[in-house]
Formats: sequence, structure tokens, C-alpha cells
Amino acid sequence: MTSHSPLLRRTILKLALALSLLPVAGLSPAAAGEAKPEVIRIGSTAPGHLKFILYRNKKLLEDEFAKDGITIELTTFDGGSAATVALGSGAIDFTYIGNNPSLRLAATGADVKLVGLSSWNRSNETQIVVKPDSPIQKIEDLKGKKIAYLSGTVRHSTFAKALKDAGLSINDVESLNLGIESSGPALARGDIDAIVESTGPVQALVEKGGARVIFDAGVSGKPEWAVPHLISVNGDFARKYPDIVARLLAVDIATARSADANPEETIAIFVKETGNSDKAVRATYPDGKFFQDPQITEEAVRALQGEETFMADSGLLKGKVNYDTWIDRSFYEKAHKRVDASN
Repeated sequence: MTSHSPLLRRTILKLALALSLLPVAGLSPAAAGEAKPEVIRIGSTAPGHLKFILYRNKKLLEDEFAKDGITIELTTFDGGSAATVALGSGAIDFTYIGNNPSLRLAATGADVKLVGLSSWNRSNETQIVVKPDSPIQKIEDLKGKKIAYLSGTVRHSTFAKALKDAGLSINDVESLNLGIESSGPALARGDIDAIVESTGPVQALVEKGGARVIFDAGVSGKPEWAVPHLISVNGDFARKYPDIVARLLAVDIATARSADANPEETIAIFVKETGNSDKAVRATYPDGKFFQDPQITEEAVRALQGEETFMADSGLLKGKVNYDTWIDRSFYEKAHKRVDASN
């Protein structure tokens, strides 16, 4: 056998070392010459959906894409409508937001793709509160009253469903488009009669003695009212950088699994980042389960179709969603294979 020269042996050793240092299969940085963005811009409704918050707190996306020199920008919006405008225009690349604004954007025919679920907690997180000394006791008592909520949100939809279930409609109340930062003080002053909000902010008011719950959709609502929150991507971004989209979803899948595997850490981070109380967070995520799996199941699609019908019937949506062109499961499928390959 011919012996290798010292130079060739050193070259072979260097090559073997370089190969051994490559990242786990399927999660490698972008190949040489492969298209990649300078920045990935992701938006969520304030204070942010759970995985968005975990990304921000633990620098998970920064760690994944630093190897490519890609910057991560995480931005929160007051309401999903502003986020969808930014997504549709290409001002941001991904959104983690509720189903209502996502469906409205899709119904316009905008160039966006539904690529995953942000969350799907079957316990509806919407509550209605009044001042502790208010004479209002139930949904029916809200007729003719001033009610604050963010228009076009999941809370808006749930409130409309609750009113309909009580024999009323959204037209039977005076609606004010206010977020919790404005509606909380307005309730305390007596400028409004009730607030429709998610569990966390509501419980913070209740625990401070500033509000009383008259309706909890997680208790008194119907199971079909709970509809998935969604992950969407700008269509142009998805076409230019398909591998980047799959890699981001691979981080999403791993984050969802890690949340359930580490419930105490997850709750502590959520409390710290949102300012919600530990009690409120545990009420939102009972039994340490966070419902973060991004897979778009057929059951999830049926729930979205049902919500679309409700929104259209209630005047909350114009146009019609083309689910065949809107949903793209290919990125999730690639991401799932990547995660499995790395385990």
C-alpha cells in the first residue's frame, strides 16, 4: 500500500475535522451561494404570543441564524390588524397573531401563507369584567352599555358570539376600540361599563381589586369558540427563502416541545415578560400544557372555516379565504424532518 505524504495526511485530517464540526443534519446554516435575508422580521400582538416571548427571552432564533449572519427583529403590535398590514406589505416577514386578523388578510387575497399554528388552547382565554361595585351581573345586562375591546381581535369575535348566545348582538352595545392600557383606567374612572380582554390582563385587574368577572369564555363559552392562533409568512419571503422558513419552523417545533417539557421555566418566563400574575398564567395553561404544536391539522382547518363563516355572517370579514392557496404545509413537513433528524 502506498503511504500518504505528510502534506496529504494533514489535508485529510483538516477535512475530517471540518466535517465533524458541521451542525446536526438538517439544521445546517445556509449553503454557500444560497439566498438568505439580511434580517428576519417577526411580529406578534403585544405582549407577544408564548413562543414569540420564548424566542425573545432565550434568544432562540438569534442562536439559530447567527451562523448565517442574519439579524432577528421581534416587534409587537397593538392588535392583529396592524400586524397583518405590515405582513401583507412586506414590512415584516412573519406574524404570530390571532385567527381573526389572519383570516381577514387571507380573505383579501393578499400574498401570504399560513405555515403553522402559533397555539391552540381549547380553553378560550376571553373574559368580560366590570367594576367591582357595578350593578351588571351577566351578559344580558350589557345591552346599551359602553364596552371596550380591540376591534378585529379574537376577543371581539368571542364577545360577539357570547352576545349572540345571550340573544343580543354587537349592535346592542356601544363598542369602544381600546386596548387594556387605556381601557383599565377608563373602567376605573367610570368612563366605560365593561372590558373584554384575555385572561392575563383581566386577572391582573381582578387581583388588584379593580374589576369583577361577569363572563369567562373558558368556563361558560362553547368549545367550538376556541380557534387556533396562527403563524403566517409573507409570500414573497417564502418563495425567496424556503429553507429559512423551514428552519424557523424547526425552532418553533423544538420550542413547543421544550415548553411542555419544562413547564415551570416556561411559566416563569411568561410571567416575567408579560407582567401577568403567576396565578393568571397557570389558569391560562392548566396542567403545565401550553398547546404550542404548530402542525396544521384538518381539525384546525375546520375550526378556521367555522370562524370564517361566523365572521362573514357578523360583518367582520369581507371576501372569502381560498384555503388551497393560503395553507402551505410543506415548510412544516421539512421542519419536522429536520427536528427528528437532530434528535
